[in-house]
Amino acid sequence: MSAPAAMSSPISAAYSYCEAVTGSQARNFAYGIRLLPADKRQAMSALYAFSRRVDDIGDGTLPREVKLTRLEETRTLLGRIRAEEIDEDDTDPVAVALAHASRRFPIPLEGLDELIDGVLMDVRGETYETWDDLKVYCRCVAGAIGRLSLGVFGTSGGTAGSGAHDAARAGEYADTLGLALQLTNILRDVREDAGNGRTYLPAEDLAKFGCSEGFGSERMPSGSDFAGLVHHEVRRARALFVEGYRLLPLLDRRSGACVAAMAGIYRRLLDRIEREPEAVLRGRVSLPPHEKAYVAVRGLSGLDARTIARQSTRRRL
Repeated sequence: MSAPAAMSSPISAAYSYCEAVTGSQARNFAYGIRLLPADKRQAMSALYAFSRRVDDIGDGTLPREVKLTRLEETRTLLGRIRAEEIDEDDTDPVAVALAHASRRFPIPLEGLDELIDGVLMDVRGETYETWDDLKVYCRCVAGAIGRLSLGVFGTSGGTAGSGAHDAARAGEYADTLGLALQLTNILRDVREDAGNGRTYLPAEDLAKFGCSEGFGSERMPSGSDFAGLVHHEVRRARALFVEGYRLLPLLDRRSGACVAAMAGIYRRLLDRIEREPEAVLRGRVSLPPHEKAYVAVRGLSGLDARTIARQSTRRRL
């Protein structure tokens, strides 16, 4: 890209607001986007701030009908952004920043429509019988974010061994990596979600492992195999990570570092959940800041991208 044009004060202030939202609310996301150059970091912060607004509506305490109205109002705002109807002096800094970012980068804004669709599923209390059913939800709330992010990152044509075929599938890999992150989130938050009246894991999996009664307490009913359920879902998430990580060699160094940092944090969360499944019934499992920082440095080194590139080459030989 050529050097960016000078930015007006209102747009700069709008981005500063979005970066403040990201820094204060994004526990894991912020570690990755710190590794990006300024223009991409600003665009990702605008995407995060808009997505956070949508999520907060769904997770808040407003009555159901008010949530539905607010989500449709947010969809209308997205339509105005898409139609380039947001002026830089608009009073909504998130809209100003996202409008500017979508002019800077080929961001597929329809992905935010998908996010709204996914949060509407939450508000309506939908449950999921099978993994294929749950994938629809995960693609809305996480796969779409992966595809939106790819619009900011772009593809570099790939490192040696990645190939044109993989480059053409970058959007698919971004979507799959989003599914891996979301399934990890679901495992981490089973107790918190149960407290909010939500169960995401497929009903057929819950029945198979005797966990259909849900996760309302720290102790599962006699005869249930909660550890077996968690290990089943962990294997599914790991397979998604393997496929989604094929995105890394297709990105430039700093974009790849950003993705590697975010995905690496979640993979380490998955490791902890696998080692001690019952921990998620006691509260949210998280990584200490120093471990997140280590994962970010590892991503910046390019080690993960090079490893994935070598693995992809071996699979084709």
